[in-house]
Amino acid sequence: MTTPPASLYDPHPIRGLTLRNRIVMSPMCQYSSEDGLANDWHLTHLGTRASGGVGLVIVEATAVTPDGRISPGDMGIWDDRHVEPLARIVRFVTSQGAAAGIQLAHAGRKASCDVPWRGGKAIHDPARGGWPVVGPSPIPFDDQSPVPHELTEAEIDGVVHAFEVAARRSLDAGFQLIEIHSAHGYLLHEFLSPLSNKRTDRYGGSLENRTRLVRRVAERIRGIIPDSMPLFVRISATDWAEGGWDVDQSVELAKGLKALGVDLIDCSSGALVPHVKIPIGPGYQVPFARQIRREAGIATGAVGLIAEREQAERIVAEGDADLVLLGRELLREPYWALKAMQEAGREVAWPVPYGYVFKQRR
Repeated sequence: MTTPPASLYDPHPIRGLTLRNRIVMSPMCQYSSEDGLANDWHLTHLGTRASGGVGLVIVEATAVTPDGRISPGDMGIWDDRHVEPLARIVRFVTSQGAAAGIQLAHAGRKASCDVPWRGGKAIHDPARGGWPVVGPSPIPFDDQSPVPHELTEAEIDGVVHAFEVAARRSLDAGFQLIEIHSAHGYLLHEFLSPLSNKRTDRYGGSLENRTRLVRRVAERIRGIIPDSMPLFVRISATDWAEGGWDVDQSVELAKGLKALGVDLIDCSSGALVPHVKIPIGPGYQVPFARQIRREAGIATGAVGLIAEREQAERIVAEGDADLVLLGRELLREPYWALKAMQEAGREVAWPVPYGYVFKQRR
């Protein structure tokens, strides 16, 4: 008997968690926190998309240490004070039928920057809110960026510990899923790529050494969260640069992460080095999700300029990825998921205060 193709709209079990569909709100930084604290903006931003029908809401890159923030406006989870504001968001998101996940992150050499709407440039002056940045090697992101402090092995152990403590706080806040951020040129990705990692110790050189940190973080988090809790890792599948990280290395990393109990690879790309040429277009990163899924034998998520209902449906139905993550399109249309289901002829459960209006209009 031939197995019917998967549907974007059907429930999707991952370990002990069942998503009501395969549509995911991708983590998107809001740069709107003070001292790392979630606030009313985050509740509204995330809660609206949960009400809008997605299966999973992933909270933006949440810094595991103060110096791991991209900007002073980043959300954080390095202190117990951060737990209850996040728990408030979890309670509302889950009350709307969506699952709640969090992305744990450290910005590495791309930390200490101003918010994007003020240019996003590196903040060098502590008097303006800046701080020293760290990385695998003393190589700055660009000629306007500070030279990062090269982490010692003891300091790397501290990074692993920071991710562990952040994961414990994520459990305290009630999150149902954790994603490790190892993409977009931030710290874990910096260790992966030969372009940013020139170390000669056990964290540099070979593929095994360069992947050691992300594997340690994944193993540590998998060891403390419940067996029923899914663990994702977001990667940049390629640096789009000669001599950098590429999709074949991503396949090997995915195999190693699968063996450690990671459930899904969230497949993005780029942002390690500036001025690279990326062939941006609708679904331009989907081939990475397809290749990693097939060659590593692990579930994947597809992300990147996915906007049309039919496009998202094909990605799942054709086996290119298990989940579809939407970013900008959900900013434009918070109710994208409900509208897509309605257009596809599916039963749609609009939020009660809205649903009765639509029924009357019929």
